[in-house]
Amino acid sequence: EAGAMNEWSPIVPKYPTPMFALAIEPRSRGDEVKISGALRKLAEEDPTFTFTHDAQTHEMVIHGLGELHLRVMLEKMKNRFNLEVATKPPKIAYRETITAPAEGHYRHRKQTGGAGQFGEVYLRVEPLERGAGFEFVNEVFGGAIPAQYIPSVEKGVHDVLGGGAIAGYPVQDIKVAVYDGKSHPVDSKDIAFRTAGKFALREAIRKARPALLEPVVNMEITVPAGYVGEITGDLNGRRGRINGVDALPGGTSLIRATAPLAEVMTYNNQLRSVTSGQGSFVMDFSHYDVVPPQQQAKIVAAYQPVEEVE
Repeated sequence: EAGAMNEWSPIVPKYPTPMFALAIEPRSRGDEVKISGALRKLAEEDPTFTFTHDAQTHEMVIHGLGELHLRVMLEKMKNRFNLEVATKPPKIAYRETITAPAEGHYRHRKQTGGAGQFGEVYLRVEPLERGAGFEFVNEVFGGAIPAQYIPSVEKGVHDVLGGGAIAGYPVQDIKVAVYDGKSHPVDSKDIAFRTAGKFALREAIRKARPALLEPVVNMEITVPAGYVGEITGDLNGRRGRINGVDALPGGTSLIRATAPLAEVMTYNNQLRSVTSGQGSFVMDFSHYDVVPPQQQAKIVAAYQPVEEVE
């Protein structure tokens, strides 16, 4: 799983000018396939224009040299292919993780006349190092959970890993160990242990000091030397970290920095405004880092989980 960390990324290979991204959705239902075909043709004609489908946020995202460039490309798509789309800033692909060990327990019992459902699961969670992905361990002894139901418990665990426990984002860098449970000779079924595994893991994550992770990007910003102080000050205000400033020929400077993607998603507008259009930048994915508590609280508060029937 660790190797899949970059799949989310709306950042595309570097170009010597700003990259800009927009999420698009069709104005007419059923146009998704047509839009993909049209975007593919436009990308073949213009190597600085690309598009990706983000499997996590379920968005189609287009990338170009700037907002004007993308508006021109969308106008071409409208004129040549008779396809119109709505645009918005792309969603940030956050991740969830834990920062402490904890335990979870859930007993699933359902009786609806005739045979019922029964499964009980005890499990432990502990954090793994950043980028390690996921590890599942079966520590059940003595048949407390019959061997044939362990895969069902793991499926329930994966249900949570994909859909999150606190804000709806995938969970990573976590070890889950199932160590005990109970079964019933008649009522135990795969679905019962899958449900028990899912709710036991959710309980454990919520007790394990959960944290949100956010994508952090490397930035290289080229500006006239006179703007260096203003740009570095602005980046500091965006939770950025300045890694160095290099003098370039022609009175320009190269600022190397890292910053949370959420803070610089529309940075080209700010840079153009500050430098009167004389600045440019490139960025690419660096790593995931923990979201500060204040920002995390806002993201979690905005999450509206779908009601589930146990």
